[in-house]
Amino acid sequence: MELATKYNPKEVESKWYDYWVENKLFSSKPDSRESYTVVIPPPNVTGVLHMGHMLNNTIQDILVRRARMEGKNACWVPGTDHASIATEAKVVKKLSEKGIKKSDLTREEFLKHAWDWTHEHGGIILKQLRRLGASCDWDRTAFTMDEKRSESVIKVFVDLYNKGLIYRGLRMVNWDPKALTALSTEEVIYREEQSHLFHLKYYVDGLEELENIEKLKNEGNIIHKDAKGYYAVVATTRPETIMGDTAMCINPKDPKNQWLKGRKVIVPLVGRVVPVIEDRYVDVEFGTGCLKVTPAHDVNDNMLGKTHHLETIDIFNANGTISDASPLYVGMDRFDCRKQIAKDLQDAGLLEKVEDYVNKVGYSERNPDTAIEPRLSLQWFLKMQHFADIALPPVMNDDIKFYPKKYKNTYKNWLENIQDWCISRQLWWGHRIPAWYYPTEIKDTYATEDAAFEFVVAENEDAAKDMIKKVYEEKGYDEKNIDFALTHLVHQEADALDTWFSSWLWPISLFDGINNPGNEELNYYYPTSDLVTGPDIIFFWVSRMIMASEEYMKTVPFKNVYFTGIVRDKIGRKMSKSLGNSPDPIELIEKFGADGVRMGMMLSAPAGNDILFDETLCEQGRNFNNKIWNAFRLVKGWQTAETEQPEVCRIAVEWFQAKLRAANESINDQFSKYRISEALMEVYKLFWDEFSAWYLEMIKPAYIDGQPQPIDNTTMEATLGFFDALLKMLHPFMPFITEELWQALYQRPKGASIMLERLDISSPTPNDGKLIGDIEAVKQVVGGVRMVRNQKNIPPKEKLQLQAIHTDRFKDYHELMIKMGNLSDIQQVDEKAPDASTFMVGTDEFAVPLGTLIDVKSEIEKQEAQLKHLEGFLAGIRKKLSNERFVANAPEAVVALERKKESDSEEKIDALRKSIADLKEKL
Repeated sequence: MELATKYNPKEVESKWYDYWVENKLFSSKPDSRESYTVVIPPPNVTGVLHMGHMLNNTIQDILVRRARMEGKNACWVPGTDHASIATEAKVVKKLSEKGIKKSDLTREEFLKHAWDWTHEHGGIILKQLRRLGASCDWDRTAFTMDEKRSESVIKVFVDLYNKGLIYRGLRMVNWDPKALTALSTEEVIYREEQSHLFHLKYYVDGLEELENIEKLKNEGNIIHKDAKGYYAVVATTRPETIMGDTAMCINPKDPKNQWLKGRKVIVPLVGRVVPVIEDRYVDVEFGTGCLKVTPAHDVNDNMLGKTHHLETIDIFNANGTISDASPLYVGMDRFDCRKQIAKDLQDAGLLEKVEDYVNKVGYSERNPDTAIEPRLSLQWFLKMQHFADIALPPVMNDDIKFYPKKYKNTYKNWLENIQDWCISRQLWWGHRIPAWYYPTEIKDTYATEDAAFEFVVAENEDAAKDMIKKVYEEKGYDEKNIDFALTHLVHQEADALDTWFSSWLWPISLFDGINNPGNEELNYYYPTSDLVTGPDIIFFWVSRMIMASEEYMKTVPFKNVYFTGIVRDKIGRKMSKSLGNSPDPIELIEKFGADGVRMGMMLSAPAGNDILFDETLCEQGRNFNNKIWNAFRLVKGWQTAETEQPEVCRIAVEWFQAKLRAANESINDQFSKYRISEALMEVYKLFWDEFSAWYLEMIKPAYIDGQPQPIDNTTMEATLGFFDALLKMLHPFMPFITEELWQALYQRPKGASIMLERLDISSPTPNDGKLIGDIEAVKQVVGGVRMVRNQKNIPPKEKLQLQAIHTDRFKDYHELMIKMGNLSDIQQVDEKAPDASTFMVGTDEFAVPLGTLIDVKSEIEKQEAQLKHLEGFLAGIRKKLSNERFVANAPEAVVALERKKESDSEEKIDALRKSIADLKEKL
């Protein structure tokens, strides 16, 4: 197999990916081997590949490919998530571009558009993952709304409802006014914002003159009064909600507001008279200690409202505009209303002051530009305390190991403060909640006007109607009325389930564990091995998968969780479309090749730490590809001969065998600790620094009379073996180039692949440490010789003599040192030559006699330039030290450092002046 002069990633990558797929090399079926299972964090069906996906899937592929090479039956299951909110938003937007509103369509008509969108866009990201080299078992591709997964979701909902863990209730929820749906607590992202604190005047109702005012003030009360009367001041960041105020609250222990006890106040602009209630919930230090209470629009206010039996007035429509329940600003957007009401309060003399204020505002995780609105809503909830109780021990006991470990505390803190999960969404795209409503009373084939509706929960409509029929029969209704009610009056819940309610079953449902418990594949592949995901979904997904698995499988869903960092740009900003700082991964692959991009990502991706991404990392990856390619072509270009192995080559082979064993042990240790970046760096250095820069130079055949000489067969065979081992080490990280070169290394049978090869490297031997240490010292000696050449401008082809002063430590390696340093010979001496340049390796001293080797005139010019630079540097230091203010005020350590710089510079200047004088004598 002849290789091109230059490495062409496009040609190589497409060729070998097709080969892998055609030969079913990613496929997995249960057999006698140890299983290794990874399930992909399903990307949104609407999505395209971004840098986070690149990082996450590169890590998964590295782990999966390594497992295959360890002889395990590796199964990486791909799939996509139906992403209720995101997909519905995309479909609504597409329809609006055609002049169609969602409200103009029936649910069935809308879902047809949603499925069309899914079929058109759903496979894009999975196709893009192929470009990355992802070795998924594509025959297993799943979708959270395909038949098996949907059936699993409905069964689980019904089961949990029957266990009393799912309920329907009127609760304060997080509302997304853009998506028009409730969100769970975990779907709210809080951002710190520069806001305002509005101080509003709430006049006391019916108080003409306050008795004992001086006595009250002396007791610590703060009493406000103007021409209109007495008033309390309420500080709020949301003046637009005053139309829903139904009380003002003070802390009963707050001395400054005792005068307000038992009174009523008037809501500014609105004119509503509301009571002053007392509750220790109020923070006496915040604002004025007076709190406006709006039970319909704040979680804590809602609790106060329930405790004190307050009226609840919902002043917002679902889309965030002011509702007709408000006496003012009906139809106005909530933020426009805030601006207008602030102006109107000011004009009415009801705004005492406005302060700048920094607070945290919740935004929709799916619509980052939309501030969520606390809202009372009838929703479906899952009781979470039971699940927290069963999901905490596996992580805290390390039945599931987190990498990095710091996320154990994050996980623990969330579970110990768990809230019930709002699982219903006001969407059509998703798993429709399997609840059916029926009127409790029917009469003459219609429901009575005041009939209440109850519901049943069942896996399908037929089962639901059977349940409802039994209810009616027990009530004594005749068959005619029952049939009419079942046909015309029974209707299914309109809401869909939160997307995560399907995703939490992902590892189970991929192997059909809900519908078909104990099946062969489930028993073989479950629990899965490693989960690779971002820490941002530890609550959304990781914790909930553990909950579902403990509930339905009575075991953990995976053994290890590797948390990736967030990919940021080189100045630390999170990558986003709005900032325009996120490169297109496919364009990166086109430019640098998939292997180059994979390596560039992984070189800077320690577990749990953010990645400061720079394209130069991918360039470094591409350069490494070229290094491997050129090294391979160099070796394969050598001619061989049946000659005796030279001593230099024998030592080189033994040394690199030892290096290989040590590196392999270190890499195995790094992988066992999920330090994948460190493992890659180990292989990188082994190939670039040790194999290419040193080993190949040690064994490289000589040129005689301009003709390359052959290399002995023993060394060549060992070198090809080393190349084979290095390619296997590199394969999980860089699958394409390693497959190309492995196939070219020897003649391979059809269907063979490096990904199925075992890396059999023995453990380090007792002698390896000494040999490696000796060669490291030899490399330092050679480096010293090269430094002298560089400093003295001696051409590389010019042979030098090396003097070892009072040492014979390196006598066994003289031939190697002579070759690598291009030396004429090495002499052991007691006195160095008078014209020698010296250097130290540890405690051993070496000298290179220069004689007539250097250009004296050029050397004088070079040293005089150095002298001039040092003299200028010294003058600057002395100027600083002569400044009394600097010496008196600077830290002692700083002054001491400057004095040391002065001393060192003086010493170097003296040495240079002596050297220049000696050189001038030779002219």
